[in-house]
Amino acid sequence: MRTRHTASPTRPALPRHPRQQSKSNEPPTGLIGVDDIVTPYWAQVDERVATATTRRMLATIPRVLATTTRRAWQAAPVLTATTILLELLSGAVTAFGLLSTAQVFTTLLTTGPTPDRLVAALPALALVTASYAAAGLLDTATGLVQATLTPRVERDAQTDLYTALIGVDLVAHDDADFTELVQRAAGTGLSQLRSVTTTSADLLASLVSVAAAMTTAGLLHPALAPVVLFSVVPQGWASIRVAKIQYSSFLKMTSRVRRLGVTAGLITSRSDAAEVRAFTTQDVLLGEHRRITDQLTAEAITVQRRAAAVRLTGRSLAGFGTGGAYLVLGLLIYAGTLPLALAGAAALALRTATSAVSTSVYSANRLYESSFYLELFERCLLDATTRTRPADAALPAGAPRVIELRDVGFTYPDQPEPAIAGLTLTLRAGQTVALVGENGSGKSTLAKLITGLYLPDTGTIRWDGTDIAAVEARALHDRVAVVMQNPTEWPMTAADNIRIGNIHLDDPERRRLLDVAARSGADIVAEELPNGWDTMLSRHFQTGRDLSGGQWQRISVARGLYRNAPLVVADEPTAAMDARAEHRVFTQLHELANHDDGGEGTGERITVLITHRLANVRHADLIAVLHHGQLTESGTHDELLAAGGGYAEMFTLQAAAYHDPAPLA
Repeated sequence: MRTRHTASPTRPALPRHPRQQSKSNEPPTGLIGVDDIVTPYWAQVDERVATATTRRMLATIPRVLATTTRRAWQAAPVLTATTILLELLSGAVTAFGLLSTAQVFTTLLTTGPTPDRLVAALPALALVTASYAAAGLLDTATGLVQATLTPRVERDAQTDLYTALIGVDLVAHDDADFTELVQRAAGTGLSQLRSVTTTSADLLASLVSVAAAMTTAGLLHPALAPVVLFSVVPQGWASIRVAKIQYSSFLKMTSRVRRLGVTAGLITSRSDAAEVRAFTTQDVLLGEHRRITDQLTAEAITVQRRAAAVRLTGRSLAGFGTGGAYLVLGLLIYAGTLPLALAGAAALALRTATSAVSTSVYSANRLYESSFYLELFERCLLDATTRTRPADAALPAGAPRVIELRDVGFTYPDQPEPAIAGLTLTLRAGQTVALVGENGSGKSTLAKLITGLYLPDTGTIRWDGTDIAAVEARALHDRVAVVMQNPTEWPMTAADNIRIGNIHLDDPERRRLLDVAARSGADIVAEELPNGWDTMLSRHFQTGRDLSGGQWQRISVARGLYRNAPLVVADEPTAAMDARAEHRVFTQLHELANHDDGGEGTGERITVLITHRLANVRHADLIAVLHHGQLTESGTHDELLAAGGGYAEMFTLQAAAYHDPAPLA
């Protein structure tokens, strides 16, 4: 668990001008977010890049190549094998071309009439020309194969990731660290996977070229092969050093980048646009945005200056190294150990090898930088599998007749206090059960536990004697319908927004759709839409329409009814509705427990209602009162009023608001 820092309760006043900077030695905290946060969990991979040694970098490369090759082979084995074969052929052609060049020089520099030497060199020149043509064709073919292979690798990686994530338990999304990990894996991880695939191929190609050029140089003279490294080592050092500088800066600026994103979101968000304008906060947000961008710009300039100095040093040393390589070549010629006829070919081999080694160092450095995001991606897949519920038992056939909670406790990730503690409750088929209590009392958490969306940390929840912790999640949730206070606004037509609750149901002529719409009030919503049930409900599309909060809740209630599940949970389903629509919905939800609509568990449903408006639960078969995660009272409305406890107090206060003629103070 990472340490969280608490921002100071005081903050400096907003600068009078957006570009005005704080004169304090401490960075300004601004209005949005905090600067003094620890390195986030997902950024630890960047921290490792910034502090890694060259030996560690080199040791990582083979592992990354192996992982990348494995994924490529799984995605397209034929294309992967073709890529490797083409790269090897390209290297062989390069070596053949260099040796043919040496033959050309040898023929041209022998004694004899010039025309005769030119004619004698023609076969070797033809081989050189053919090698260059073949190299061009091989490069084109390799590029085409890679362009076909890389999207397939990325597609399979996306499938693996989203398949793993769609099956994780709901509680995983309440874990801030896991949420960050998912965002990074789905964003940077996937994009870097494409880069890793391409860079791996580039590294393979450059290494093959290095081997071909150095082999040719070694055949011309054994002393030529090692001198290639003279100009490459400084470039490799500079490349690694620049990467460390850039990643150190990235870690330093993490909190500011995050705050910039939040600020930009407030400026561009459609959902926030009305309040931003109503409270005239435009200048405040622009000032905050400019202040953060000024800090990021200053840091970026500093980093680029440092990086330029390192690159200049590396290139200068590389220049001396190149001069040293050609000095060795000159000494070999001067000493007579390398014939002048082969000097041109040797120089070309050195140039080819030097260029290839430089490309190899660059590709290896890029591969190392990307390797940590590849590890992050693989870690996310592994983490997701550990958060997927095992399936060891099967539920009894039919709707659950009894749901028993025994000493149930549940604590959200990274939270010190339990949301539910030692709760025991029994729900029976045909009942309408109301969960009531103050804000934060645990009502919504308890509802998710009853439905199996959450599993308890302590105690057990059994459906007809079967512990739901041992049941496959989808088999459990197939028997559940939920109506949320803030329902998902599916970017679909109005009809499909309701059908998504049971999309595969055979519903000829939309009879069931029209029935649940009439019972929930969604029919009134559809009548007001320009294309009725076929209207697209999303402003992301040009012809799409949006709904009010109350209209969305009517659609959500209809969605829950359409699902036709034996366990229905309605969590504040009418918070945005008018009084008439609210009464209509609660009447239907109460009648749902024994409503015959031809589905599984007909007449045997368990309906769970969560609401702050206690008048809506007067007719519930069981009312459970929660306080700080504990069950404090349970019974019928009349029983709880007679008991004179917390429920009676809350009900009396709400009733008094409607009957007390005294004006509000």
